[in-house]
Amino acid sequence: MTINAVNIHTDGAARGNPGPAAIGVTIKDEKGNLLDTVSKYLGVTTNNQAEYRAVIAGIEKALKLGAKQVTLYSDSELVVRQILGRYKVKNAGLMPLYQEALKLIGKLEGFKAVNVPRGKNAEADALANKALDARL
Repeated sequence: MTINAVNIHTDGAARGNPGPAAIGVTIKDEKGNLLDTVSKYLGVTTNNQAEYRAVIAGIEKALKLGAKQVTLYSDSELVVRQILGRYKVKNAGLMPLYQEALKLIGKLEGFKAVNVPRGKNAEADALANKALDARL
C-alpha cells in the first residue's frame, strides 16, 4: 500500500511551563483511516517545545510511512505561524526545534499547516495527556 498524502494532528502538553510534558500525534490517510499514533512522555520542558517535538515526531512518522504530502493540524498558533514564516522565532530554545521541523518539511513534496481550535484537536490532545497521566 502506497501512502501519498496524510493528515497529521499534533499536540504538545506541559503541566507547568516548564513542567512535565508529553506529545500526542495522529496520522491519518486522506480517507480518515488511522495509520499511526504517537503518545510519548518528554520529561520537563515548555509547552511550545513540546508542540514542536510533536510536529517533528509526526513528520518523521509520515516520512517513514512514505508520505509525500502532509497537512499538519495544530492548536498552537505560534508553532503554525512560525513554520509558515508569519512569525519570527525569537526564543533561543525553540530555534533548534524549528530548524529540525523545517529540515523534515523540506523532504516532503507538499506541506500545509493549519491552526485549529483545541476542540478540533481532541485525539492528539488525549494522546499527549495519556502519556502524561501514565508517567505522573
